[in-house]
Amino acid sequence: MMVNLEWFRTFKAIYERGSMTAAAEHLLVSQPGVSLHLSSLENHVGYKLFERRPRQLVPTERGKQLYNAIVDPISRLEEIEVKSQRSTSEDRPTITLGMCFETFQLSLEEAVPELPFNLILEFGEYRQLLKKLENQVTDLVVTPQSPELGGVRYERFSQETIVLAAGKGLDVSGFDPADPDGLREWLQEQPWYGIAGDNDHMLRFWKQNFRQSPGFRPNYIVPNFHSILRNLSRAPGLAIIPDFLCRQVPEVTVLWEGYQPLINQLHFARHKNSKHDAELAQIMALVRRRMPPLVL
Repeated sequence: MMVNLEWFRTFKAIYERGSMTAAAEHLLVSQPGVSLHLSSLENHVGYKLFERRPRQLVPTERGKQLYNAIVDPISRLEEIEVKSQRSTSEDRPTITLGMCFETFQLSLEEAVPELPFNLILEFGEYRQLLKKLENQVTDLVVTPQSPELGGVRYERFSQETIVLAAGKGLDVSGFDPADPDGLREWLQEQPWYGIAGDNDHMLRFWKQNFRQSPGFRPNYIVPNFHSILRNLSRAPGLAIIPDFLCRQVPEVTVLWEGYQPLINQLHFARHKNSKHDAELAQIMALVRRRMPPLVL
């Protein structure tokens, strides 16, 4: 049986994101499709590539070896795919945009059908998206990070405060920021929501306020912030979420900004030698219109 290259692409996405749910969201395919690709690849190579654990897939030693063997070739093929799509229509340029899923839904999704150019959306880790931007595979990235990269320029345009959000009906009688030790213990006793493969907000919030990593894992791992908000709007629980997202859901309460607010400044990142300044300016205006203003 001949191997299907999509199996390798799916395997790479699962390996980098830690779950089939996150891989399916990245690839814009169904989770059963991701599961089928993985099982087909494992049957083809003759061994297991991941150990199945609750809410997580952990690569086996053979899985690690396979990933190291295919990651560079598959990444190059993905870049070729993007570049070839750009050249299919000279009179209608193709723009590749990297951003988080929630920001896309809030600021750009409803405007997509009216855009006078082709658009490819990429959802992933900021480090990966910015690397693609540096290599001119991606045209524009909306990012809270601004590392020095060759040929890349940044423009600050918005900010978000990372807050502790409480779900509907949560008993907050034991919530007392005046007692840091008691507060930490109370927090650890509550039901928590987190995002598959991305606990950066929670880790940073906890370290900034308690000078240590959280000593627990979220009870419920879901695909994205909107999924967290939908659950918190119906039931008690806690999550660390950007403030502008949870303020849109009346049933969700901003419970605490921390002893010292954790603020992310959002940037537009683009290449200095971009050939699509007009198209990028249109996207930037649409995103800026719906996002919180930058406070200087």
